[in-house]
Amino acid sequence: MDNLGLVLLSETVGTALLLLLGTGVVANVVLAKTKGFGGGFLMINFGWGLAVFAGVLVSGYSGAQLNPAVTIGLVVNGLVQGDEVPWAAYGVAVVGQLLGAFIGAVLAWLTYKQHFDAEEDPAAKLGTFSTGPGIRSYGWNLVTEIIATFVLVFVILSFGLNGADEALTGPLSALAVGFTVVVIGASLGGPTGYAINPARDLAPRIAHAVLPIAGKGDSDWGYAWVPVVGPLIGGALAGALAPVLLASGLA
Repeated sequence: MDNLGLVLLSETVGTALLLLLGTGVVANVVLAKTKGFGGGFLMINFGWGLAVFAGVLVSGYSGAQLNPAVTIGLVVNGLVQGDEVPWAAYGVAVVGQLLGAFIGAVLAWLTYKQHFDAEEDPAAKLGTFSTGPGIRSYGWNLVTEIIATFVLVFVILSFGLNGADEALTGPLSALAVGFTVVVIGASLGGPTGYAINPARDLAPRIAHAVLPIAGKGDSDWGYAWVPVVGPLIGGALAGALAPVLLASGLA
């Protein structure tokens, strides 16, 4: 990751594709008059999982982080193991993730513009951009996001710590990460909608706030900190504990 410009481009493109497809599947399920209307939560789970797969495949140069929680997990993991941490590259990667997430959300809105106009429920419109709790309890919602993100980052880190022959960006590893997102959604996504990615929630929420969406309502900024703080804590915990819990795979 010597070229910071390419790191920025890689993370921007990969995260934009992730959010275009991920936000798109939610829009297809929840907005009025779409072909996929009422497709259900499992359709959303698979859509997000395959969106991650696609985003990983196109962002190999930067290591396909696509998620500040993954980035902080890598940072903490490097610090725990005494490795040199490429601070500049990781910082640029996070900028690309936020920028790409915003772009992807805007592109999804353009794709479904007429359906946003036809939808009468402001909650459905916001729900295509960002997550929200089934039962609003900030403390428990935070716990859910921490646990779910720990699982994601722990699995991702296991590829390197267990000496996997393929990099994270290889097709099989990318598919494994995608299916991990599917199972996290199906198993742990019920309470909060499983953001598990601060960029995935924050940047589209900003897009929701600034786009000219008729009847959109507010952007629920009172909840917005949970899908940012929770995943960052979960990612950091995974980065700290992975070298210990996966010690058998270390050289």
